[in-house]
Amino acid sequence: MSYFRTASRLTAPLLASLGLAFALTTLPGCSTTPEKAAATEAAAVAPKPVVVDSAALKRQAMRRDSLKADSIVKANGQLPGAILPGKRIVAFYGNIRAKGMGILGREPKEQMLRKFRGVQKEWQAADPSIPVQPALHSVTITAQAAPGKDGKYRLMNSKATIDETIQWAKDNNCIVFLDVQVGLSDLEHELHKLEPWLKDPIVHMGIDPEFAMKTKGVRPGKKIGTYDAKDVNYAINFLARIVAENKLPPKVLTVHRFTQGMVTNYKNIKLDPRVQVVMHMDGWGNPVLKKDSYRDYIQTQPVQYTGFKLFYEYDARPAPHHIMTPKEVLALTPKPLYIQYQ
Repeated sequence: MSYFRTASRLTAPLLASLGLAFALTTLPGCSTTPEKAAATEAAAVAPKPVVVDSAALKRQAMRRDSLKADSIVKANGQLPGAILPGKRIVAFYGNIRAKGMGILGREPKEQMLRKFRGVQKEWQAADPSIPVQPALHSVTITAQAAPGKDGKYRLMNSKATIDETIQWAKDNNCIVFLDVQVGLSDLEHELHKLEPWLKDPIVHMGIDPEFAMKTKGVRPGKKIGTYDAKDVNYAINFLARIVAENKLPPKVLTVHRFTQGMVTNYKNIKLDPRVQVVMHMDGWGNPVLKKDSYRDYIQTQPVQYTGFKLFYEYDARPAPHHIMTPKEVLALTPKPLYIQYQ
């Protein structure tokens, strides 16, 4: 479906309000009758509608928005309302309806929120120079083991679940990430489903190549999936359009990664000032392995901002392994500005 209508009709009064005027003249030496004069006067009052290409006008307006955004960024480095790099996002990940997907739904709501507030304090104490921005990172379109009616191996949360998650966030001064695992579908067919919620300024997005299986040809869980730069660019352009059309502050886009093949052609990712891209180290294991993964797939292949994930259930096993502390994570180069706990 096109985002634009091909044409609309504007009447003369409306065109006049836009600064367009029409003049009717008669040729010199021509005589006229009262009837002709009346007809001419009527025509002047109610001219025929003029066809205007509203799609072209909208495209021009969006281009002006883009150029304005570019000029602002060149002047001061970021657009008004941008979260990064002025804050560090600290997120709890999962799904409020699923205990097995992460800390967000594993514990009762109030118990989880108390734990989350304690984590925020730890991060603020570890780096007092940057305010902590708490976030709930909700897996909203989830890869499935069963194909479903259309054979795409993914399932979207109900509207009620998404609305409740966003309300939890608003009640606790958090932002929200809606995370997408496409299965055998693709971003072009999935992201538009989330657009109504993304019009809210506190709602951001994550995309997970691990479960993008279209090029692999197998169900999720059989292999690790992949996105190319063109897929990441599609997500960036999708969010940039929403920002421009709704006059929103920039969106944050997290891209999960823990192997070389999960993101290909990273140099072809094209940044847009309306979208802040976080390449997020999503692997679990002992601290040495996690640090190596961060160096190999995030530090050495930079895009814009960086993230780091900590697993309550997996990072500390087997002993004496442990969940890395905020100070240990802050010793990484560059220091991650997005921290996620699962």
